[in-house]
Amino acid sequence: MVALPVKPQFCVGPIILALTAIILFFAGTTIYDLLAYDRYALQSMETWRLVTGSLMHTNGYHLLLNIVGLALLWALHGEHYQPLKFIKLFIWCSLGTSVGIYFYSPTLIWYVGLSGALHGIFVWGACMDLLNGLRTGGLLLAGVTAKLAYEQYQGSSADVASLIDAQVAVDAHLYGAISGGILFLLMWLFTRAVGRLSARRETL
Repeated sequence: MVALPVKPQFCVGPIILALTAIILFFAGTTIYDLLAYDRYALQSMETWRLVTGSLMHTNGYHLLLNIVGLALLWALHGEHYQPLKFIKLFIWCSLGTSVGIYFYSPTLIWYVGLSGALHGIFVWGACMDLLNGLRTGGLLLAGVTAKLAYEQYQGSSADVASLIDAQVAVDAHLYGAISGGILFLLMWLFTRAVGRLSARRETL
C-alpha cells in the first residue's frame, strides 16, 4: 500500500491553495470580475489577472473538479511539495499559462480555473519523480502528453463544459504543462550550477 505524504510540510502548500480558491469563490461577483483573466483588462495593465485568474471558478462543480485534481496531485507527488516551493510553482505555472493564452490564443478572451496550473504542477512532479529514480514519472509524462495531444486534436469535452458552465480551455492545459516542464528544467540547471560552484570552492 502506498503511503500518502501526510506530513505537514507536504500538505501546507496544497491546503493554502485550496482554501484560497474556496474563499475567493464565495467572495462574490465583484471580486470575480476583478481577478478573472480578461484579455481586455490585461491590455489596460491589470497584470495581476495573469495569476489570479487561476484562482477563480465558474461554479461549484468547476471548483470541486479542480480541488479533486489538486488532491490527486498531492497524493502522487506531495513529497516534493515544500510549502514555499509549491506556492512559487503554482504562481509561475499560472503566469506561464496566462502568458501563453495571451500571446498564442488571442481568441480566448476570458479564462478562469486551476486546471492550467495543475497541468504544470503535474508535469513538474512527474519530472521530479524521474529525477529521483521513479520510473512511474515516465508513465505519467507519457499519459499527460497523450491527454494534451487528444485535447488539441479532438477539442474539449462537451459534458465537462456543460457541468462547469464554460468551454474547457484546452490551450490553457497545454501552456500550463509546458510551463511546468520549463520550470523543472530551469530548477534542475540551477541546482547543478550551484553544486558545481560549491565543488569548485571545496577544491580551492
